[in-house]
Amino acid sequence: MTQIFKDSDTDLAHRAKWFTGRVAIYGALSLWAFIALFPIYWTLTTSFKKAPDVMKGAMVPWVDYRPDWLGWKSLGLSPATIGQESTVRAEFLGRFMNSLTISVSASVLAVILGSLAAYGLSRFSYKFLWMKNSDISFFFISQLILPPVVLALPFLVLYKELALLDSRIGLILLYTLTVLPIVIWIMRDQFAGIPTELEEAALVDGLSIWGAFLTIVLPIALPGMVAALILSLVLTWNEYFFAALLTSTHANTLPVMVASQTGSQGISWWSMAALSWAAILPLIVIGVILERYIIKGMAAGAVK
Repeated sequence: MTQIFKDSDTDLAHRAKWFTGRVAIYGALSLWAFIALFPIYWTLTTSFKKAPDVMKGAMVPWVDYRPDWLGWKSLGLSPATIGQESTVRAEFLGRFMNSLTISVSASVLAVILGSLAAYGLSRFSYKFLWMKNSDISFFFISQLILPPVVLALPFLVLYKELALLDSRIGLILLYTLTVLPIVIWIMRDQFAGIPTELEEAALVDGLSIWGAFLTIVLPIALPGMVAALILSLVLTWNEYFFAALLTSTHANTLPVMVASQTGSQGISWWSMAALSWAAILPLIVIGVILERYIIKGMAAGAVK
């Protein structure tokens, strides 16, 4: 009988420990989710505030303040103005297309070039002067150490000579170089986790190296490539420094427009919030649609 009571106490202790651990884990995750999502919530609610509501820090709609379409009206995107002509809305759509074209083109190009470079680094042995594969990989990732301001003057002079200032192609090439080291680093780990025996079997079956890469390796590495693509999209979509430096009118992107929401009366917080929300909404949609690929890429070790 004593043993039965001891077993019962032990089982209750294990259950209490398991329950406490679960509460701690979900509590920490809930806290982190609140911290991560609060800026998005604040941005969305601010777009529906008037100036006094912004200044007094009202947070809860219909409790602390009454929502208004002031921010969206200033962009021509409110229900009352969406059917009317608006120069601000036309400018927003132009900047949106610039951001979309530049970020998607640069990200796709970086993933293609980065995947090829990463595949070579994971499958073949190279030596350039004293540098081997590990040194070459570190050289790529070390390019991120340089602050953008160091490259400002060289790129400004170079783009002026090449007539690439205020052009989409100029930003596409620059953004490709910017995110290429990250893509190479991610995809190198992704390809390294794929057994070489699969390619050897494909070569025995008569496929070429390119055939084995396209038909065997690429489908397996697809989740990692999608994860790298999404990361590249986020980085290029939100880039501000070079977009503000190298463009003026024709190739300006959304981050430049968001930063320009200032005037003689100060910062138009409601307009900036509405514009910011409209700018991040496509990234949210892409993340939701491609969520399963992101999870697969993380599970496969593509994101570390």
